[in-house]
Amino acid sequence: MIIDYLDRSAPGDLQADLCIVGAGPAGIAIARAFIGSSITVCMIEGGGLAGEDRSQSLYDGDSAGDLPLDAGTSRMRVFGGSCTLWGGGCIPFADSDLEARDWVPDSGWPLRYANLAPWYERAREFCQIAPSHGFGPGAFDGPPPRQPLDLDPEALVNFIFARSPVTFGDAYREELEQAPNVTVLLHANVMELESTADAGTVTGARIGALDGRRGRVRARHYVLAAGGIENARILLLSDSVATAGLGNDRDVVGRYFMDHPSGTIGNVHSNDPDRLTRPYERTIGKVRAPLSPEIGLSFDVQRAHRSLNARVHPFPVEGQVPRGIRALRDVRAALRPPRHNEATLLEARLCAALQNGPNGAAVAVQQNLVVSAIRLGLHMGDVVKAVAQKVADRPTVRSDRAELVGFFEQAPQRDSRVTLGDRTDALGLRRVRIDWRINDLDRHTWRTTTLIAGERLAAACDGRFEPAPWAIGEAAPEVHGTAHHLGTTRMSTDPSTGVVDPDGKVHGMSNLHIAGSSVFPTGGWAFPTFTIVALSLRLAEQLRVLLSAGGGLV
Repeated sequence: MIIDYLDRSAPGDLQADLCIVGAGPAGIAIARAFIGSSITVCMIEGGGLAGEDRSQSLYDGDSAGDLPLDAGTSRMRVFGGSCTLWGGGCIPFADSDLEARDWVPDSGWPLRYANLAPWYERAREFCQIAPSHGFGPGAFDGPPPRQPLDLDPEALVNFIFARSPVTFGDAYREELEQAPNVTVLLHANVMELESTADAGTVTGARIGALDGRRGRVRARHYVLAAGGIENARILLLSDSVATAGLGNDRDVVGRYFMDHPSGTIGNVHSNDPDRLTRPYERTIGKVRAPLSPEIGLSFDVQRAHRSLNARVHPFPVEGQVPRGIRALRDVRAALRPPRHNEATLLEARLCAALQNGPNGAAVAVQQNLVVSAIRLGLHMGDVVKAVAQKVADRPTVRSDRAELVGFFEQAPQRDSRVTLGDRTDALGLRRVRIDWRINDLDRHTWRTTTLIAGERLAAACDGRFEPAPWAIGEAAPEVHGTAHHLGTTRMSTDPSTGVVDPDGKVHGMSNLHIAGSSVFPTGGWAFPTFTIVALSLRLAEQLRVLLSAGGGLV
């Protein structure tokens, strides 16, 4: 069932076997794994079923690091989580992503691909990717709709990723609403996890709504699944007994914050830039391709150059747009219904903040419909030619150049961290302060990727590569985050270097577990959601064993 905590007729306090904090992909995957069982689940979500400015404002924070990061626009507080806005990219890690690398301090997972493979199988089903799309370490099996470039495998590799066709809130809302053993609690914000006097066992989740209502959820086991920033924040806010926050005896909570920095590394000028960009387009016609290639650094190159992992995507930059095509676009923009409701306006604002395309991406401007229609009629020949081009699977507008955008793994750094700031939110809770750091290994990776990928991709279309000055160390970094918040409750067998053990249980605590990208020790270049779901399903099975055995009773 789904309960809105703002509804005063709903109970103020709840009790369940399992309490999950957060209704994003991790929380939904875990809750769904218990549907139909005898184990009762309460999943707490701070937002509603659609985006709301007031709930979203609770995510605002401060940025204080080498790179700016807006905590309020790089995630979404809503049932379904930030994946309400995701692009659907899914790809597994390989052992090269998980193993320790002697040139990357604090790298290495306590897991290998073999540990994750059966859970990737289940994650494929959860993400509703066709079972015909097989996968192995580091990639899905091909072929994609268009043949990718024939690259030098010692330097660059075509990695195939799959596209999930769903957003998890929409896909699984009805199942969760109808499940008799699952309660989804909307507009309930976790203010603190309460614990025993020795801070070894969680005894309750203290919750509050923006209308002033307060209550508790009591359970036998608890899972934080609130995202890479909020998981750390909740632990740090839980300081009534442990003054540094729960699970933070070794001062690791919130540290090792990472993202996948991204920026334009240069341009390829060519008489035929579409030869480079077309194989990597993710939409064929108006249909999103179920499989697409991405260009990544080979592990041999990473090892030889002692760099981090990275991928590069070539985006077409349009040349002169024929007048008929421009008029057709204006007509479509004028006919598009305006966005008026709060949820769609919020989603549009967050999508704009998370734009990961080329710097020159066009912005549609509302035009006068009558004027645009007249122009369309005068230049209909351009549209006819464009239709013929599309039928032949050729671009309707010739590209001027290819813009290369890099997406980079980040080095784990202890001093790159999420802490609590001095400002408070509407619930009276301290907001986050994000100190996002970069180091010499990050800069070295940007330069290495730029030089290796730029020259080789230019050669593939008989072009000339023009690197961006920042990417080769000649200017200040021009990178931004991609909302892949990683590492703040990282996994390790050693409590001095990690918050959770290889099973996702918080070190030193009997019944507190963490799911999501905050447990990643390193991030590779891979889109994180597929691994988030796999780890969450793995954790759900471990919790099923614990709860069936009656452990953790508070």
